[in-house]
Amino acid sequence: MDHYKETFETWNKVASQYQDKFMDLDLYNTSYDLICESITLKNAKILEIGCGPGNITRYLLSKRPDFNILGLDIAPNMIALAKKNNPTATFKVMDCRDIYQLNSLYDGIVSGFCLPFLSATNCVQFIKDCHKLLSNNGLLYISFVEGEPNKSGFKTDSYGNRVYFNYHKLDTLRTLMRLHSFFEPEVYHIDFKRSQNHLEQHTVLLSRKKQD
Repeated sequence: MDHYKETFETWNKVASQYQDKFMDLDLYNTSYDLICESITLKNAKILEIGCGPGNITRYLLSKRPDFNILGLDIAPNMIALAKKNNPTATFKVMDCRDIYQLNSLYDGIVSGFCLPFLSATNCVQFIKDCHKLLSNNGLLYISFVEGEPNKSGFKTDSYGNRVYFNYHKLDTLRTLMRLHSFFEPEVYHIDFKRSQNHLEQHTVLLSRKKQD
């Protein structure tokens, strides 16, 4: 089975467990506040890619109920949960590799930990697609786990569910964003306690699209 397909099937299978674990996690809220503060336009159009059960959307709307949010996820079960958790937002099943099919412009794009499930090649296309979908000076928020790409591979949970996890280098992504007409991104690091003995550093990049 294609590792993308297996990964997406796993996300669909574990949607409820993911919601239980991450829906009320406040670890990243400070970084989400940056989105709310940076986008000053009233009724701004926001695209969330890889929205899961809608945890980020819910937080954004709690701070900025005027945001007009479209959330995308490959897993239908995630989308079903996101709709329940955010009745005022819009959600759609879509592979993040297919966002080029969208024909609207957005004032902000939010992608919380979607990059770990994209290869280096897919990341290049993803950044290009985000540039195309953003209005001038539009905001891009992405988070990922830094690491050597050659250490990417399957991760298995205690129930035997597998996802293919991609590591990306910070310098590579910063260069990629500059190449595709984004300003030098602001970089934030957040410590995530993966287990009792394992602390993992997560990275957030925040940038704006340059004027066409």
